[in-house]
Amino acid sequence: MRLLFLAVLRRHTGNAVTAQRVREHLEAAGHICLLKDTSDLGSSSEIAHFIKAENLEAALALHLYRGGRLLQGHGIPFGIIFGGTDLNEDINQREKNQVMGKVLEEARFAVAFTESMKEMAQMQWPHARDKIYVQSQGIVTVPNAAFNWNTFLHCSGINQSADNLHIFLLVCGLRQVKDPLYLVDAFSEWHQEEPNVYMVIVGPEVDPVFTREVKAKVKRTPGVRLLREMPQEDLHAALKNCFAVLNSSVSEGMSAAILEFPRKSEVEFRHDFITGAQRISQRMNYCQISFPSKERQLLPNVTALDVDAVLLWKTPK
Repeated sequence: MRLLFLAVLRRHTGNAVTAQRVREHLEAAGHICLLKDTSDLGSSSEIAHFIKAENLEAALALHLYRGGRLLQGHGIPFGIIFGGTDLNEDINQREKNQVMGKVLEEARFAVAFTESMKEMAQMQWPHARDKIYVQSQGIVTVPNAAFNWNTFLHCSGINQSADNLHIFLLVCGLRQVKDPLYLVDAFSEWHQEEPNVYMVIVGPEVDPVFTREVKAKVKRTPGVRLLREMPQEDLHAALKNCFAVLNSSVSEGMSAAILEFPRKSEVEFRHDFITGAQRISQRMNYCQISFPSKERQLLPNVTALDVDAVLLWKTPK
């Protein structure tokens, strides 16, 4: 089958990584999948022309609003994959909510990555409840064997022995919804008490105005570093070498970095546990603590757990 797959394909973002992963899966199943950026086919007439020119038989969109609405009315069956933006942000805007409801009326199916995302969508659009399915993401990581951790540390401006360091990585695009500055002050305080602790933010400069704010904050904050985006294989290697992975997004559907982190255990911290270095440190000393059952769930849906930040780390061998 010849498929059109629409997604927002900003380089080095979770959307682009997820879209590429889905495309590879579809092609492995024998389909021809033409992956296109929504910005390249921004109007209904452009999409209609592309569908006809490429003799496309069906379509898929990543994000109900940003992609799905562009597939309406073209006479070919289509499905959508929910994104975090759909259910955490766009759902709260009346006009977008109505558009998304109409898209679901026409869509043949809708995919949610988690049960909680499915439940949220079914509650909002009950008319579509029977066409919403859960499909968890499958992750394969391929760390770059030639990746040099010491070089990474040097590029981060960290000139200490790697053996004694605790590097916490926050992987995200620099935009407000990812809230990369949320933990900065707490980790800086911790670094000043324990100089071997660093927080390193890695990601593309998505929002120019917010990027300037992040750069200025990091520049004047001890113990925090900022790096541009990395090739995926290098990022996988960095995740393998770091002590822990952070996520403080206020709108998360399925964090690729969390899924890709090679962990043995994981713990979620509520907002009131991450107000300073002392509380972070105390919680880290009790990584085997027995949380209430609802907080002991495995991620990845951060918002479903009602947490403001997430800390994952590998247990000692």
